[in-house]
This record gives sequence, C-alpha cells and structure tokens, in this order.
Amino acid sequence: MEKVIENFLQYVKIDTESAEGSVSTPSTQKQHDLAKVLAGQLEAMGAEEVVYDRERCYVYASIPASEGCTGAPVLGFIAHMDTSPAAAGAGVKPRIVKDYDGNDIVLNEEKQIVMHVADFPELASYTGKRLIVTDGTTLLGADDKAGVAEIMAMAEYLLQHQEVVHGKIRVGFTPDEEVGNGADYFDVKLFGADYAYTVDGGRLGELEYENFNGAGAKVTVYGRSVHPGEAKGKMRNAILMIQEFQSMLPPAEIPAHTCGYEGFYHLDSLKGTVEKAEAEYIIRDHDKEKFEKRKETFWQIGNYLNEKYGEGTFEIDLEDSYYNMKEMIEKHMHLVENAKEAMEELGVEPAVVPIRGGTDGARLSFMGLPCPNLCTGGQNFHGRFEYACADDMEKIVEVLIRIAEKYAK
Repeated sequence: MEKVIENFLQYVKIDTESAEGSVSTPSTQKQHDLAKVLAGQLEAMGAEEVVYDRERCYVYASIPASEGCTGAPVLGFIAHMDTSPAAAGAGVKPRIVKDYDGNDIVLNEEKQIVMHVADFPELASYTGKRLIVTDGTTLLGADDKAGVAEIMAMAEYLLQHQEVVHGKIRVGFTPDEEVGNGADYFDVKLFGADYAYTVDGGRLGELEYENFNGAGAKVTVYGRSVHPGEAKGKMRNAILMIQEFQSMLPPAEIPAHTCGYEGFYHLDSLKGTVEKAEAEYIIRDHDKEKFEKRKETFWQIGNYLNEKYGEGTFEIDLEDSYYNMKEMIEKHMHLVENAKEAMEELGVEPAVVPIRGGTDGARLSFMGLPCPNLCTGGQNFHGRFEYACADDMEKIVEVLIRIAEKYAK
C-alpha cells in the first residue's frame, strides 16, 4: 500500500487551486495538469474505459469485474482534484515526519511557523505514526488529493491482484468541488455506477451520510457619500449600515461557536466604501426547516432595514447550493453498513458523523447516484497547518478494497 504515499506526494506538488466567481468550468485551467496525469496513469495501469473530458476536466475509468461478478452492482469511487482557494496551493513542499513524537511540529524554522499541540490537540493521537505536513507557507492538499491518491492506489492494486473478487468498479475525479461546482458537469449516465462513495472526509474511521443544507447570500448596501465636514443629516455610510445588518444576526450562530448538527451564518467576505458595501455569507443547517428559517431571517432583516433607510437601500440575493443527502442515502443504508463492516474487519473503529459542509456526493445523490462520504486521513483542511497521516492513508486503501469486495456478493 506504499503506492498511495508515492501518489500523494506527486499530486500535491501540482497546483490545482480552484477560483471563486469564475464563470468557466474548470474555474482554473491548471486543474487540467492533474487530470492529464491521472488519465495517463490509469491507462498505463491497464484501467478500461478511460475518459478524460478535455473541456470540463473530468476523468472517468473502469476496473473490470472479476470473472463471475459481471452481474454485481457497479460501484463508484469519486474524489476531487482541486484545492481550496482559502490558502495558497502553489509550491507545496510536503515533508514526512517519521515516528511523530507527539510534540509541536516546526513546519518552517526560518519563518518560525510551528504547529502547536495546544492549538491542535488531536495531534497527540498520532504519536508514533508518520505525518505528512507542509512547510507552513501553503496548504497541503490532502483535501482531496489524499482521496485521489487512495482511489488510484486501490485501482492499481485491484488490477494487479486478480485474486481479489469484485464487481465492476468505476472511478471518477472532478474539478471545482471547493467552489461548489464539482458535480455541475459530472456525467452520471456515462459513469454508470449503481452506487458510489466520495473519498473526501477527514480522520480515519469517519463515515458520513448527512451534510448541511447550504445556501449562499449576498447583501448589497447603497449609501450616500458626502464630504465628512458637511455630512450631518446627509451621509449614509454603507459600511456602517452593513455592520448593522451583521449585528442583527445571532452572534453565537457562527462557525467558531457551533459544532455537530448546529447550523450557522458565516460572513465570508466584506468589502465596501461609503457609497456601496457588499457582504457575502454562507448559510448552513442540517435540518431543512431550520435552514429555511435561516434564509427567512435574512429577508426579515433586509426588509426591516429598508423600512428604516428607504426601499432599495439593502438588496438580498439568496441561492441554494446543495441539500442534505440523508434523505437519499436512507433509501440505501447498505452503503453505510457495508462501509462500517469493512472498517471493523480491518480494525478501524467507524465514526458516523455529520458533515459540517458539503461534498460532490451530496449533489450526486440528488442526481440519482447515492453517494455517502469516506475518510481520507487528512486534518486541518484549507490552511497551512493541514496534514495527513501516511499510515492511515494506507489503511484507507485497504478499506476501499474491502468495500469493493463486499459488493461482489
């Protein structure tokens, strides 16, 4: 299973950062750099039906069914190639910390960048294992190149070990998941799987079939600029008014104060002048009814402030992003049970937890491809303190293989 680490160290050095607000797919052309590598490697290892979508940057391939298993369900494994624009994705310099001692990790001595156990106490649980870290100036890219590497290692293993009995396996790699567009042009019909798993989760053992309902909101405020020396009774400062909007949201219902099934409002960006200010939010909740109430809160605040300052002062634009896949997966709970059994048989304790975010699998589940989410072995995604456990990544490849075996029956 060492192949997975070799894959991973290669993939993270390829810059695939996606871009918010782009109108093209993929949002950045450099995502094709990894897609080309994966398509070439799949062909070289003997995978069948390799398709590289040169326009949209999707990669698909097949591992043929073992003899006598052509009637088994077709099972898919999916991961995304892009990395988050929340942190730099170019010039990644991965390093393996061997036999981690449980103490703080100096990522960059020159720049004095240290990953402290006090800040990330879960580090202590990795004592004695191998951790893959950055040099502290970029993210690592385990989200989701760890998943990509694990699927590729699984594919190569199955092709090289004919004694492992399985049905037809489909693998798929998507662009732009980090900016919410990964499933936009995913060809479910071409993919041809009955069921699938995204491999896009966190620590070893995590298994997820519930995710947030998600929406994006943009609040635009129109003010009035007047010379500050003559502004009394005339100036309307859009920056201050948008702060007023923010102050009317529940202060405890933000990501920093919520966990588990608790939803939130997240102010993601803010820019403006006295004349005009814009704030972008994401709205999240697992419960559909609460999700709808959260969106209604935005309209209520906007209406109130327009009554106060004049109609048209505040503009609210809301758009749903994705929905909780639970309602789709509950019809196919064998996906969850088989994954749990596979983990237990390999000595991994399953942890069924809700996703505090979304995955390609959430949208794909509503597109007719039931698709819960599996762990990758990564932690601290979207930042310079991201890391992955090499030992756990190797174990996850074993889990993927064992799940494949279960669907041969």
